[in-house]
Amino acid sequence: MMTMQLMSSGVVFLFVMVFLTWVHAVLAEGENGHGGIRNYISWEDLQVDEQRLTLKRHDDVRVIIVNKYGWGHSKTVQGAVDMVPDNNKHRVKIYIYPGVYREKVRVPVSKPYVSFIGKRNQTATPVITWNSKSSDKGTNGQALGTFDTATVGVDSDYFCASGVTFENSVIATAGVKGMQGVALRVNSARAMFYQVKIKGAQDSLLDNTGSHYFLKCHILGKVDFIFGNAKSLYENCLLESIADNFGAIAAHHRNSATEDTGFSFVGCSIRGSGRVYLGRAWGNYSRIIYSKCTMDDIIIPEGWSDWNHSDRKKTAVFGEYECNGKGADRNKRTAWSKSFSYDEAVPFLQKSFIDGDQWLRL
Repeated sequence: MMTMQLMSSGVVFLFVMVFLTWVHAVLAEGENGHGGIRNYISWEDLQVDEQRLTLKRHDDVRVIIVNKYGWGHSKTVQGAVDMVPDNNKHRVKIYIYPGVYREKVRVPVSKPYVSFIGKRNQTATPVITWNSKSSDKGTNGQALGTFDTATVGVDSDYFCASGVTFENSVIATAGVKGMQGVALRVNSARAMFYQVKIKGAQDSLLDNTGSHYFLKCHILGKVDFIFGNAKSLYENCLLESIADNFGAIAAHHRNSATEDTGFSFVGCSIRGSGRVYLGRAWGNYSRIIYSKCTMDDIIIPEGWSDWNHSDRKKTAVFGEYECNGKGADRNKRTAWSKSFSYDEAVPFLQKSFIDGDQWLRL
């Protein structure tokens, strides 16, 4: 009798173990994108296995090939985006061959989990370019405004891009009205950009809303070439001024102390031409921090601007922590900017600033 009970317990135990193994496999399959939603961005989402890449149906392989010369699923980037099904629940990679793609591109909120991936090991990268400026007339006969000038506009959640150039080719002079021209606008709740180039003049990157991670990117412009009200971490990026005389790198639009937004630049290099502010207080509680950045001698000694609103000196959060280079000299900085201590800087130094532990697996 005892032997039979032991055997019965063993069978139950084995059944439970087999069942748990099956559940684990099902969950793992879901995490791998074959049976469920992957609510995070990983290195895999930024890569394509070029050795196995063939021109199959894009809905079979979840890789859509863009080639302006005709060998691909689409000759245009927008055409590839349009192939992504609405309310998509799996990662779709849009693999873009080198070339200049002269078009406006929109990735709507209804198409999440999209990757833009430029072909690797090429001297030329794919360039998506257009030349809208804010004073241009739209289809309704009214001026476009800055928001709608974007060459590429991304509203898609869990969007990521690598090896692509986003460009607005408008040539703007600092202070000239109506010349704003956005290369990339990001409204994603969560998005990552790795080794991309964002090129414009005035208002190059509209980092508008959401939490975003820019890693080893090259961002260049003249005036406020990174602006918006997102909560974003820029790590090991090259920030290049192409200002003729004067300009500004960043303009943040935080409007109250309760808004959890801001731009954090960590380990970035600042170089280029002209004389530029590190940041301007576009909003009353604008928040911009530079940590461990290398600054060439192009920074206006005062460093920061209140945008001609003196009250913002009391509420804007402008900080620097352990920066170096000739442009990092704080002897003539505005009295209302801060040299951060480690304790003050630490919340802005890691991916935890953008809650990256919840949606980045790198």
